[in-house]
Amino acid sequence: MPHQRRLLSKWNRVDSGELHLAPRRWQRWLSDTGSLTQKIEEHIAQKLEVRVLRDSRQALNSDESRYFHFQPQRCRVREVLLCKGNTPLVIARSVIPASSILGGNQGLLRLGNKPLGAVLFAKKPNSSKRKVLREICYLSKRDPFWQHFQKLYPSLPSKLWARRTLYQLKGKPILVCEVFLPALLAT
Repeated sequence: MPHQRRLLSKWNRVDSGELHLAPRRWQRWLSDTGSLTQKIEEHIAQKLEVRVLRDSRQALNSDESRYFHFQPQRCRVREVLLCKGNTPLVIARSVIPASSILGGNQGLLRLGNKPLGAVLFAKKPNSSKRKVLREICYLSKRDPFWQHFQKLYPSLPSKLWARRTLYQLKGKPILVCEVFLPALLAT
């Protein structure tokens, strides 16, 4: 399919019209602007489990660092599985520059098994959050991003849809990538 080749391993803005190239069953998940955690919990009618795969300071790849204007060389990177019981539904990767953890955002250091969405979408008067950019991608085995996630989660299907969003929390950037696993639609 020519459209999939055009999207393969290339991030595209959701508002660029590329969303219609995704299968219809994935479009609402890729384009939704609310809390993914809340949306999934409504979909599965239960609380999600958050399994932390990795949470450490890491160097960014050049693709991610462009979101931060190539400023931070190392950031806190948190990678988790969002699960229904023992079934993973989403793999998420959050990139949090050190400057984004200062001040009122220090709670990001103590997330543990709490979803990041609980902080990003908290209803507090001073928690300004604004979506600056949302992109989607069709990942396959050839993509370095897919290969990275496959090391963390060996049962990764060979083709997946993903989205990433640059959030602002109290004026500080946080990049969140969410890779949708087929089990999400099976629930």
